[in-house]
Amino acid sequence: MSEEILINVTLMETRVALIENGLLQEVFIERHNKRGHVGDVFRGKVVRVMPGMEAAFVDIGLERAAFIHASDISMLDPAGFELKDTSPRPVQDLLREGQELIVQVAKDAISSKGARLTTNLTLASRNLVYLPRSKHLGISQRLEDEKSRERLLALLQEVLAEEGWDESGGFIIRTAAEAASKDEIAQDVRYLRRLWTKVEQRISRREGIKAVYREVPLYMRTVRDLITGEIEKIRVDNRRTFEEITQFLQDFVPELDTSVELYEGNRPIFDLFSIEDDINKALGRQVKLKSGGDVIIDQTEAMTTIDVNTGGYVGSRNHAETVLKTNLEAATAIARQLRIRNLGGIIIIDFIDMQDQEHQRQVQRTFSRALEKDHARTSITGISQLGLIEMTRKRTRESLGQILNSHCPVCEGRGTLKSPETVCYEIFRELLNIARTYENDVLLVTASQLVVDRFLDEESDTLAGLEELIGKTVKFEVEPMYTQEQFDVVLY
Repeated sequence: MSEEILINVTLMETRVALIENGLLQEVFIERHNKRGHVGDVFRGKVVRVMPGMEAAFVDIGLERAAFIHASDISMLDPAGFELKDTSPRPVQDLLREGQELIVQVAKDAISSKGARLTTNLTLASRNLVYLPRSKHLGISQRLEDEKSRERLLALLQEVLAEEGWDESGGFIIRTAAEAASKDEIAQDVRYLRRLWTKVEQRISRREGIKAVYREVPLYMRTVRDLITGEIEKIRVDNRRTFEEITQFLQDFVPELDTSVELYEGNRPIFDLFSIEDDINKALGRQVKLKSGGDVIIDQTEAMTTIDVNTGGYVGSRNHAETVLKTNLEAATAIARQLRIRNLGGIIIIDFIDMQDQEHQRQVQRTFSRALEKDHARTSITGISQLGLIEMTRKRTRESLGQILNSHCPVCEGRGTLKSPETVCYEIFRELLNIARTYENDVLLVTASQLVVDRFLDEESDTLAGLEELIGKTVKFEVEPMYTQEQFDVVLY
């Protein structure tokens, strides 16, 4: 399996694409004037405690106050470590208005919601996650091989003993550490200790609301978190970024054969694998399947719904085989689209109904396998009696559509407009109301071209009847700046 990372850096934004066998699998975008804050640590101030929601709003200096739930607030002992007592406590016992609080952003602000915070601080490196307020030693659940897990935990404990670890912070071994050596683990431990010392120094300076730690830029996070032995090449179109990444790989993962290439071609780097086309397609509702079927994806505030259709595909055998083939193809396509679009939260997938239970199991197995390479945590249910699969996908940042799109000012996010016929009937009702109130002989309707055309064509008989009923003349004027739903009725 061939994988590449493409990195496009401009003055306005940084974009990173993960390519697998020539196909886009994930895309990350960070705009320099609207950078994400996941992983950043802030000194904040509690501005409102809400017992009814078991939560509080915290000012961390962003545009909107951030949100912290009682379950994300840890009680600390005198030494500054999290207490093991897990019994829930009311938020009013944990926080008070005006209180200063050291917090970390767990989830960026999405739509109208502020950022989600936690007091469970973590600092990440290539192979480890440091837990400065915990004494826990753990390992990523994604590392399933028991021998690898035992080897890595033994290595970590050996390193900590040699480094004189006095239980001043815990560690979690990351998935990327699967082939890590003792020296690499030791290097990460020292780096994270030094980093936390600097963060602690900034925390100790009581200077009000401020950021005390910023995560590294997108391109460095991507290399740190995504680089594995399967990544054959990293192409970068910016010299400074190229040099930083090359230095990082030499310092932290010298054993990898991944080559880093400074791309200086005439064609934009994202044109190499038609990435721009894939991004534009990912902003639409419909995903075409090779078989002729399609997948319709609708993202709402509460959840994302996905509908699978056979479309123009009629198959060559029987109906059940046609449905199975379409659903199997859709299962792989949906898993890819979840990653490209970065869809999170609750997701409901409506596969085409299958009566054969073995067919249902095949579709579910295919979908589960396709999700295994997803870097976000996912959880899926079996196919319900209604033929639906319910799943969740961890959401920490805005989806691709939320980053690149804004609400349409015409439909206001509904995705539809009132038809010209509906607007005509609204105008008819408005004419009747005004005719009863005023005695003018002429009324002027100002509307869009489509609405005026319908009045003078399909609705001309109805208009003549209305004029006779109210005893007034109705004139029309096209306003080019009006949307399909806008109109005015005025006295002439």
